[in-house]
Amino acid sequence: MSFAPQPSPPTMDRKPQPTLTLTGTLDREVTHRLCEEARATLQATGADVLVCDVAGVGPPVLAAIDALARLQLTARRAGGRIRVRNPAPALRELLDLVGLPIEVEVGRETEQREPPGRVQEAVEARDPPF
Repeated sequence: MSFAPQPSPPTMDRKPQPTLTLTGTLDREVTHRLCEEARATLQATGADVLVCDVAGVGPPVLAAIDALARLQLTARRAGGRIRVRNPAPALRELLDLVGLPIEVEVGRETEQREPPGRVQEAVEARDPPF
């Protein structure tokens, strides 16, 4: 009995995951600068994921959510995405509240967040009226 040789497992050639550190209060000017830096970093490294370390971000206000949304949009336009590292519990709750679909890294594990649910638009004939 003869067996065909088993192919070797594919090598996992992981692209580097550059890190962008966000600190302080994130206003429009800072957000614009961060987006430019994110675009340049993703293009220069060819990475798929840009890790945004948000441990030093000020209180979780909507300006922080706006900055993360703009960074995610910038990364998508550059062919990648962002992953948030070290978010404060209040920032995680605010991300959940607004439904922004961003990966969150907790410790060494990545939590894949689900997009917000959709509203049912069609009614089946068998559904009771409310």
